[in-house]
Amino acid sequence: MTDDKVLRVCLAEQLSDRGLLCTPPWRSAVKSVPRHEFLRGGFFEPSHALGPTAWRPVMPDTDGWLERCYADESLVTQIAGTIEPRDIRGEILRTPTSSSTMPSLVVRMLEELQIKDGHRVLEVGTGTGYSTALTCHRIGDDLVTSVEVDPTVSGAASAALGACGYFPHLVVGDGLAGHPQGAPYDRIIATCGVLDVPSAWIEQTRPGAVILATLCGWLYSSELARLTVDENGTAHGRLLGGQISFMLARPQQPPSLGLLPDLNDGDERPAHLSPEALDDWNTRFVAQLAAPRAQRVTLDRDGRTQHLLIDVAAGAWAALHNDDGTWVVRQGGPDRLWDAIEANVAQWRGDGTPPLEDFEVSITASSRTVTWSSR
Repeated sequence: MTDDKVLRVCLAEQLSDRGLLCTPPWRSAVKSVPRHEFLRGGFFEPSHALGPTAWRPVMPDTDGWLERCYADESLVTQIAGTIEPRDIRGEILRTPTSSSTMPSLVVRMLEELQIKDGHRVLEVGTGTGYSTALTCHRIGDDLVTSVEVDPTVSGAASAALGACGYFPHLVVGDGLAGHPQGAPYDRIIATCGVLDVPSAWIEQTRPGAVILATLCGWLYSSELARLTVDENGTAHGRLLGGQISFMLARPQQPPSLGLLPDLNDGDERPAHLSPEALDDWNTRFVAQLAAPRAQRVTLDRDGRTQHLLIDVAAGAWAALHNDDGTWVVRQGGPDRLWDAIEANVAQWRGDGTPPLEDFEVSITASSRTVTWSSR
């Protein structure tokens, strides 16, 4: 066997030993699909220098490139929406915008999707095309539709898929709108985070279909949800746990903060919840349910640190600081962000802080509710 075949088999065995790769069809897919073919353009690795994270390119002629392609890690393939590894010499200080998801998460999601022979699958977020190829290997090209918002990313994925002998239906467009021309689907899987499950996805599925998506917010705590579509056009399910994180769908990226509000305005009171509580993933997720479009920044102001949450569109904000051991919050705008967050976290704590995998999700055409049961 060639080196990459050995690496594919080793990857499949590792994922199987960890209980993530559970069924023969997906084991066959992992052993058959060459991940490195989807990384021919190289990838970025983080620099270990102190300070903000910088990224440097790793190209196919770099020692260890092939082995890294089969390591269980996510590999950044695009920076700042347009910059690819071949464009950089040295390092870059910008935000990643596309990546090849770590194989363990890819196969976990595909196993959770419970695909069967004959199912029509819509994938939202083609990315490099690796997970698309795995799905094609499982059910056949004709049953797979994949939507990617970035035409450059989609083009590279198309080339890699073709080189591997896979020819699914690839669409360039907003995956949040689905792809009605290929509907109805039996399964929808999103490889990006979403603030809400779009109604278009539900409308484009059959009754009994499964939607797998990562629910997120602008406080950046996110969880994988598996939802089943009912005959009445609603979707219900549970969070699956595991602190799953994906880049947000580009149309749902948070807006620029712009000019900050006058933090001397508003109403001030003692805070019942410290902003440091949001450092905990589960607490932050619960807080985010109350304020999904609030962004969080830290400021040095008047010689003290302030924690600012701001919902740009709503014009609401909350600023917290520590005053001799007591947390104080000042809030402004039409809504009281911190009041809503404190109430939700207090209820969750009062119910015994149930884990996120105990949370139930219900999606209708006009609303999303996430609830939990007391322990």
